[in-house]
Amino acid sequence: MGSLVRTRLVAGGAALVTVGAGLGIRGVGAGTGAVAKYGGDALYTVLVYTLVVLVAPRVRPLVAGAVALGFSWAVELLQLTSVPAELAARSVLARLVLGSTFNAPDLLWYAVGALCAWLVHARVARRGAARAPGAPAAPGIRRGVAGGRSPGP
Repeated sequence: MGSLVRTRLVAGGAALVTVGAGLGIRGVGAGTGAVAKYGGDALYTVLVYTLVVLVAPRVRPLVAGAVALGFSWAVELLQLTSVPAELAARSVLARLVLGSTFNAPDLLWYAVGALCAWLVHARVARRGAARAPGAPAAPGIRRGVAGGRSPGP
């Protein structure tokens, strides 16, 4: 399986897990509290991040984080207008994607979500690069002839 296909599969799986986590925090006791509200904000940006990677699997973690955060902030700032509220009144999907009212603390929680997604993606990308053929060896690993590793201690 090619690395782009694998990346897309992982991103798609992460998107599904993120949606499940969002639904989970809504349904498990915290449904209307701060945990659900701000956890949902962070997960919103994580979902956008995973969708960015799904569409552009070669995207660098920092770029994916910037795009996800910028999109989330743009949607929140759009709520300063009446457009999202009007669309949300007509469509459940619009309400889920655009929200309806501006809330300044949401901007912070979007950044938390982008940071968490970036940290995971950057770590996974580093591990993948360390295992790729021809990649420089990680510190402390000697490369030899047999399969990229030294035959002995």
